[in-house]
Amino acid sequence: MKVKTLPVYIIILFTLPAFGPLSAQIPERVYQFESETKGKMQQHELKINENYLTYSVYESDPPHFVNTLGGFYKMENDSLKVQLEFNSDASNNKATTWAVPYSVEGDRLTLQDRTDLVFSPTLNQPQDLDGLWLFATRGPDEGQDRRDGTTPRKTLKFLMDGHFQWIAYNSDTMEFFGTGGGSYTAKDGIYTENIKYFSRDDTRVGASLEFEYRIDGKDWHHTGINSKGEPLYEIWAKR
Repeated sequence: MKVKTLPVYIIILFTLPAFGPLSAQIPERVYQFESETKGKMQQHELKINENYLTYSVYESDPPHFVNTLGGFYKMENDSLKVQLEFNSDASNNKATTWAVPYSVEGDRLTLQDRTDLVFSPTLNQPQDLDGLWLFATRGPDEGQDRRDGTTPRKTLKFLMDGHFQWIAYNSDTMEFFGTGGGSYTAKDGIYTENIKYFSRDDTRVGASLEFEYRIDGKDWHHTGINSKGEPLYEIWAKR
């Protein structure tokens, strides 16, 4: 009686090691939800790209900034593990990392941080300046010293789908200097910010600021008049 042998490729399949289920990928979007705390409505906003996230909480009526944190993350065993670069509550909770279980169901993202935080994505509105930017120098660029990603003192802008946030911090000491954010548009060389939260001065909420912009290589040249009525020229480098 002739014995049939299994094809080589089938034998290989049988000897492959078994792996557990993979963590669900989180689509790169801006996510939001609203909650009530002590009778006040709080807005929660999470921006997340392929390896970086920021999470901010603020009140809109009356305007009041609550907190923010952010940093580089990875996904392990259905948990987001974030190495924080900044944490506005660091002086109180001393946290330099944030690990939170998560799940994705449909287009909803749930973070299980003491209670379930159920986020929904905002509209997908890609624009010219979307991405992470680090403040490099005052313009015009004429050979002056520039900050780079190795400098502990950083000012970061995260722009995504019509939402912006800037954060000033020291990534070595976790010292937090301030943040602000809201909605933005960037079209035909005009960049406009509409402020929805500002940690240093709640009265700034509601202001709309318009600037000119241009992209030169990996630099964003940002010019106009600041909120104090002074000329402004900043150069931001793509992170």
